Amino acid sequence: MAQNFLSKKKLLKKYFGQFGGQFVPELLIKPLRELEENYIRLKLDKTFNNTLNYYLEKYAGRPTPLYFARRLSLYLGGAKIYLKREDLCHLGAHKINNSIGQALLAKYMGKKNIIAETGAGQHGVSVAAVSALFGLSCKIFMGEIDAKRQKSNVARMELMGAEVIKVKSGSKTLKDACNEALRYWAANFDDTYYLLGSVVGPHPYPTIVRDFQTIIGKEAKRQILKAEERLPDYIIACVGGGSNSIGIFYPFLKSEVVNLIGVEAGGEGLENFDEKVCQENIKENKMRKNCLKKAKHGATLNKGTKGVFQGSLSYVLQDNFGQICQAHSISAGLDYPGVGPEHSYLKDKGLVKYFPVKDSQAVDAFKLLTKLEGIIPALESSHAIAYAMVLAQKLKKEEIILVNLSGRGDKDIDIVNNYGKN
Repeated sequence: MAQNFLSKKKLLKKYFGQFGGQFVPELLIKPLRELEENYIRLKLDKTFNNTLNYYLEKYAGRPTPLYFARRLSLYLGGAKIYLKREDLCHLGAHKINNSIGQALLAKYMGKKNIIAETGAGQHGVSVAAVSALFGLSCKIFMGEIDAKRQKSNVARMELMGAEVIKVKSGSKTLKDACNEALRYWAANFDDTYYLLGSVVGPHPYPTIVRDFQTIIGKEAKRQILKAEERLPDYIIACVGGGSNSIGIFYPFLKSEVVNLIGVEAGGEGLENFDEKVCQENIKENKMRKNCLKKAKHGATLNKGTKGVFQGSLSYVLQDNFGQICQAHSISAGLDYPGVGPEHSYLKDKGLVKYFPVKDSQAVDAFKLLTKLEGIIPALESSHAIAYAMVLAQKLKKEEIILVNLSGRGDKDIDIVNNYGKN
């Protein structure tokens, strides 16, 4: 039976240290306050929690198993590697945990319409599913580039009755999908609920999404204690916006024996825009947009700087003018120039270490796990697998690595097959 995992605190923090906040137009303060007040009320409501637990168990398929990857561990010759199988959730990713929770919030708040943003499409699919489940109309904003590389997920959303709005502005990826969703919500919040997909955006979204995702870590803690009679030495998860990683990290943050590692998109390398070229363009009175060079990565916590982006203060990939750089990753879910504010806090406090993994390493991990274990991981999750592969070989056989396998890779097979051909 899924457990009630919602926090018992009566007030929600607007900031994690210096990060977070509500940097939004005044028009959005009212719906954000309405959301916070209803969440505070409902998270302690017995009927709400019983309903939530019912759908997590009967619809999402929780608890998900903890799997010992024996052949992968033997192949690498080092530490034991366990996988938290979020890929076995209904629809193939951890996103369903948060989507069920927020869709129920929307129903209890009397909203008739759901909107959401999506990158890799897994969040969009889960939102389309819960909208169908609860009889809500649904619009999904998706960057045109992401829609092209994730055609199967677009088809799944449309089959479930969602309208997929392809965003053609900016970089045509997740960042721009978020921007368009926020604009739409600002004009339609009376009857519309914005079901945000990660621990990003203005308060209270980072806290709400985290709370709905911590079921991953709570289950994993019980399961690893049963399997090994101790906690793992390392927990590894990929980080884009950061919901799957904060979901598994959060219940372990107070542990002194568990090392928490977030893995970002190293893309093609950690080079950012060329500042020298930028200055030369200014001298020649060229348009400021020419100063922006597309980053070759999405490693916000490794190469970003503090800034306000999409409603909160966090680390961001930006130039010296505060203009947002275009991120890059082979995985659409990590192709994002921001990160959740709580991750920024955890980085500065040293509670979690964050490292980049390149596209090529993620593809290699994707293929190896598939070949050795018959498990096809999402390219997002493959970044975490890739780091675990390197780390495991440096550790003793009795040490334990727990990897959050946040999603399955059916959607990524064509991308992997075509990698390196262009």
